[in-house]
Amino acid sequence: MSTPDRPFVSYHLWSLVAPAKGQEHWHCQMRRGFIKARQHEPQVKALLAKVTPPQRIGILAQKGVYEFHHHLHWLTQSDGVEKVAHLLGLSHAHDVVKQRVLQILQRYHHTPLLLGKRILQLTSGDEGYPKPIVIEQHNYCFRLYAAMDCVFIESDSTLHILDFKTGKSAFDRRQALVYLLAARYLYPGKRAVASFYNLEICKKSELITINNQEFVSLEYELANIAHKHQQDLHKYQSETRNFSQIFPPNPGNHCRFCPFNSICEFSEFKPGIMPKVVQQHTPTPVSE
Repeated sequence: MSTPDRPFVSYHLWSLVAPAKGQEHWHCQMRRGFIKARQHEPQVKALLAKVTPPQRIGILAQKGVYEFHHHLHWLTQSDGVEKVAHLLGLSHAHDVVKQRVLQILQRYHHTPLLLGKRILQLTSGDEGYPKPIVIEQHNYCFRLYAAMDCVFIESDSTLHILDFKTGKSAFDRRQALVYLLAARYLYPGKRAVASFYNLEICKKSELITINNQEFVSLEYELANIAHKHQQDLHKYQSETRNFSQIFPPNPGNHCRFCPFNSICEFSEFKPGIMPKVVQQHTPTPVSE
């Protein structure tokens, strides 16, 4: 039933296939091609292995919350932050990473969001891929991957899926929808809500819910994404020279933020090289 060739989908893949609202201008399908079709090539594999400071901050922040609740008494001890920081190896981290993660730990220690909650699942962030959920209907079948940061039970028995964030990135409702769909299969019969929480600025999102009709539409949309991506992979494997036709590029000023700009022939930004377009007339910078 769970063959490796079965189409798969996740929030990450959804975000690579379709841009978030307002980000259409700088969305590039070729990025999906590098990540999902060419990930085993040495150059691409090396670039994917690199962890940027913002990514490192997110990883350490998640692990910090996990360690606080794994050693619950540290939340009430004055040196609890120092103990978690030591476990995370922050003394060896880059100064910017160290300072920002320390601030996150201090804020969580002061206001521990999950303290007193009936936690069903809290990940440390290094568990790897979760077991896929096989979704099978009469007209489609696909594997759903949903790595949830935290799941807990509210006082009214509602299942609450919480995703931690850091930095300035906007919350993407689609991620919560994927988690709610996963919860429908993992915790059948349970009423569920989802939300985001930015550990850096202590900001909560609204609670996100979904009704039965929306579940049907969401599942169908994800099935289409899974099958489209599988078809693209098969096309590329059959004719690798058609990479740019299968995963078309969208070059522009936003190339400077792409992890593959050093190897992409269409990139308008090469590390250490001033693009000609910038020398002639400097466009308005696009934020990350």
